[in-house]
Amino acid sequence: MRPPLAESGGELPRATSVLAVCAHPDDESFGLGALLDSFVERGAKVSVLCFTRGEASTLGPVGAELGELRRAELAAAARELGIGRVELLDHPDGSLSCEPLERLAGEVAAAAREVDADLLVVFDEGGISGHPDHCRATEAALSGAPGLATLAWTIPRSVAGALNSQFGTAFVGRDEQEIDAVLRVDRTRQCRAIARHVSQCDNNAVLESRLGLLGDTEHVRWLRPPGSEPS
Repeated sequence: MRPPLAESGGELPRATSVLAVCAHPDDESFGLGALLDSFVERGAKVSVLCFTRGEASTLGPVGAELGELRRAELAAAARELGIGRVELLDHPDGSLSCEPLERLAGEVAAAAREVDADLLVVFDEGGISGHPDHCRATEAALSGAPGLATLAWTIPRSVAGALNSQFGTAFVGRDEQEIDAVLRVDRTRQCRAIARHVSQCDNNAVLESRLGLLGDTEHVRWLRPPGSEPS
């Protein structure tokens, strides 16, 4: 039986310093944006560790030029969300799963110490969209900070199914009993942050559809609840 997210249900856990661990620039906005904004609104210090520059995307210029562009977009989006610290690493986009887990975990551990994190926020296992880089980033977060509670952003199975049916994507959703809380969110700042990722958000029909299906709600589940024994 999973512990409730909070006694009242549907509330963010209390946290002083939140570290979001993600694979690509835009993950912090397209995926985690509404959650991170909610933590900022509640007074938490929020930081982001991003493993790649997103240079493998096919939605903008190619190669190193795109990586530098996406670095700038990430910085601008972070300002919109009130994120205080961004660390952008230079692991190869699209092959993060081939990077040694020990190295990635060590980078998570160092970032968590640097910001004195008391909560990690990550993509759910399965990577939400099924992207192997997303899966590896979450694996590294769990491995690198085994003593920290870890909250995962997830989506309902019904939303994943609707997106996969419409777009032929590989979204991974959760059944109701696997979801620990459904949170009401304000997407105003998230939408402003998304707009800063100009190279990735133009005519992004999948993103628009997902946000429309979710409305003003986000879904979360504990990968490692507070008080869990380090694994």
